[in-house]
Amino acid sequence: MKIKKFLKGAAVCAVAALLAACGSSSGSDTVEIEFFSQKPEMQQTLQEIITDFEKENPEITIKFTNVPDPGTVLKTRMANKEAPDVINIYPQNADFKTYAADGRFLELTDDAGLSHLKEGAAETYAVEDKVYSLPLTANAYGIFYNKDKFKELGLEVPETYAEFEALVKEIKKEGSATPFALSLGDSWSLNGYHQLSWITVAGGFDGAEDLLIRSDTGAIDATAQTTKDVLQRLALLTDNGQKGANGALYADAVAAFAKGDALMMPQGTWAATVINQQDPDFDYGMFAFPGDEEGGEYTVGAADMALSISADTEHPKEAQKFLDYLSRPDVIQKYYDVDGSPTAVEGVDTKGKFEETAGVTQYAFTEKHAVWLQSEWDSEDEFWNITVETVKKPEVTELAKDLNAFFDPMKGSE
Repeated sequence: MKIKKFLKGAAVCAVAALLAACGSSSGSDTVEIEFFSQKPEMQQTLQEIITDFEKENPEITIKFTNVPDPGTVLKTRMANKEAPDVINIYPQNADFKTYAADGRFLELTDDAGLSHLKEGAAETYAVEDKVYSLPLTANAYGIFYNKDKFKELGLEVPETYAEFEALVKEIKKEGSATPFALSLGDSWSLNGYHQLSWITVAGGFDGAEDLLIRSDTGAIDATAQTTKDVLQRLALLTDNGQKGANGALYADAVAAFAKGDALMMPQGTWAATVINQQDPDFDYGMFAFPGDEEGGEYTVGAADMALSISADTEHPKEAQKFLDYLSRPDVIQKYYDVDGSPTAVEGVDTKGKFEETAGVTQYAFTEKHAVWLQSEWDSEDEFWNITVETVKKPEVTELAKDLNAFFDPMKGSE
C-alpha cells in the first residue's frame, strides 16, 4: 500500500513538474533581439517606439543598447564577432562598406521595410549592388544661429564666405556674445565644418575628394590656394568660441548656444532636438556653409538613422519584422516629430514642421547635399583631431603635413 501511495504521489509530482515546465516554456517562446543605437539624443523617443512595438508583438523583446562613444564600442564588438542583431550604423562610412563586402550583414528585402522608402533611397548605399542598410533619415550639417539676437543687432545671414567673415567680426566687435559655440573637446563635432570648407572651396564632393583622397601621395600642398582657403575657414573659429571652448564637449556647446552665450554654432541637424529640449521657446535658424559666390553654399550629410541586420543573428525574421515596423510611416512620424531630420520614408507629414533647420534641410537629397567625405576613406578619427588642432593653432604647413600623413597610407593601400 505504501508503495502504491508513493507511486501515485510520484506520478502527481511528475505531472505537476511537466505542467510547470510547460508553463515556463512560454518564456522561451519570447525572442530577444538587441538593437544597438548611435542616437543618444533620440533615446527617449526610440524607447517609446520600442515599447509600442513590443505591445504589438508580445513574442519579441527588444534589448535596447545605448552606450557612450558608441562608434568605438561597435567597432570593438564587430572585431570580436559580437555584432548586435539590429545595428544603427552609417552606410556611407568605410567600415560599413567593409563589413557588408565581408558578409557581416543580411541583404535586405521588402520584408525589412524597403517598400516603405522613397525610390532609390536604399540603393544609394548599395554595396556590390546589394542593399544592406535601411536608411530612414538623413542628417545635414550647417551653421545654427540665434534669430532673436541677429534681429536685435541687425545681423544678416551670410550668402558668401566674405559675408560670413564680416559677420564674425561684427559679432566679436559688438561683444555681448561670442561668435561661435564650439566643442573642441569632442573632436567629431567640427568634422562637418572642416569637410564643408574643402567642399565649398573645391566646388563640391568630387572636387574635395580629388584634392584629398584621389590625389597622389604627398599631393596636399601648403602653397596651393585651395589649402590656404581651407585654413582661412578653419582659422575663422580660432579664439572665437565661448569661454572654455577648447575643453568643451558637445553638450556644453549646445548649452552655450541655447543660453545666448554664442550667436552661432557649427553643427548637424541632430542638435535641434537637444536645443529644443533645453529651451522650447528659443528662436533659432540654420544656414548652409557659404561659398565664395552666392549660390555656392553646401551642406554635408548622409543617412543618419540607418539600420542593418547582423548576418550572425539567430533571429533574422524577428529582426526584419522590427525593421519593417520602424519604417512604417506612422512610426517614423513619431521619430520625425522629435528629430526633424529629412526622412526617406514615404507618407510622413513634414509640412510646416522644423522650419528652424529649413535653411539646411531644404538642400537634402539635392546636389547641394554632399555625402560625407569619409565615404571614400578608410577611417576618419584622425581627421577630426587634425581639425581641432588646426583650429587651436592654424598653420597651413602643419595642416598640409598632417593631412598628407593621414591620407597617404590610404592612397598607398589602393
